[in-house]
Amino acid sequence: MPAANSESFQSRFHRRWGRLRHADVRALAWLLDSPGLLDADAVAWQGRVATLGEVDDAAAAWLAQLDQAPEALEAWLDVQRFTRLGRYAEKLMAFYFRHRGVLVAHGTQVRTETGATIGELDFLIRDAGGRLLHWEFATKLYLLQDEGNAVHADSFVGPNLADSLGAKMRKIMERQLALARHPSAQPYLPGSVEASQALVKGWLFYRHRTPPPGNLGISPPHCRGFWCEAAELEADGQARYLMLPRLRWLAPARATPEACMGIQALQEALRAHFETMHTPVLVAKMGEGDDPENALLEVDRGFIVPDGWRDQAGERVSRMIAAG
Repeated sequence: MPAANSESFQSRFHRRWGRLRHADVRALAWLLDSPGLLDADAVAWQGRVATLGEVDDAAAAWLAQLDQAPEALEAWLDVQRFTRLGRYAEKLMAFYFRHRGVLVAHGTQVRTETGATIGELDFLIRDAGGRLLHWEFATKLYLLQDEGNAVHADSFVGPNLADSLGAKMRKIMERQLALARHPSAQPYLPGSVEASQALVKGWLFYRHRTPPPGNLGISPPHCRGFWCEAAELEADGQARYLMLPRLRWLAPARATPEACMGIQALQEALRAHFETMHTPVLVAKMGEGDDPENALLEVDRGFIVPDGWRDQAGERVSRMIAAG
């Protein structure tokens, strides 16, 4: 497992948001403050990438207050209903947009006159100038399958191999952003949409930490981690680890020492998981930090993949690139 970088996103996150304790509030802080996956200035996106800008003092104070009294957020989320990370993140963003007074509509189903659903508008918001904007939102985690050959957007695959960065971007840019211009969408709009843009957050994971090529339109400061097979884990006897459930994949982890495990316990837990499931496991490497309650803080993260996953990922990437 690679050593943590003192200048990692995790260290910056803990420095600014280390006082936040509530898991959902920490996830929201990550959504607001993390760099996007896509470079808004890249020519390839033609101005269709949205950014949130810096988290101002008012938003930071609001997050601190929410951390102390999270009841409204908990009621809004009703997290027991969530199984998909994307829906969870989307609901968090809707809560924030509503608080800021910019939310016009969220999750608007667009149907034809016959009642057939043709798509959903993730967010309609108004900017500071009063313009009506259509934003498509996504939160994704992708692993770069092969860093030795030419890297394509489709070389980044989801842990379940059902998706790729390239496929997701094509879907958003070619289909979803066009929805607000569809004739069937017009009755659902409170006015003329000035722009349709994609707001994409997430993490990218690398086998050798190799930066992606600049021509892919990926944001240079994006959140990143590693991936490896279980047998490749470094036997660091001093480190502590935390296996992250899906709804805790967003913000860098914070946990009590008792909730974390050593390398031997982690390896045993991974063996037990892979005996019945073939899905990669997201693991946080934890370390001591400047925490008044002596909690352990994430210093690095990575997907541990089962035997055979790498070959399956390679085959899927080859098919997607060949299909073009």
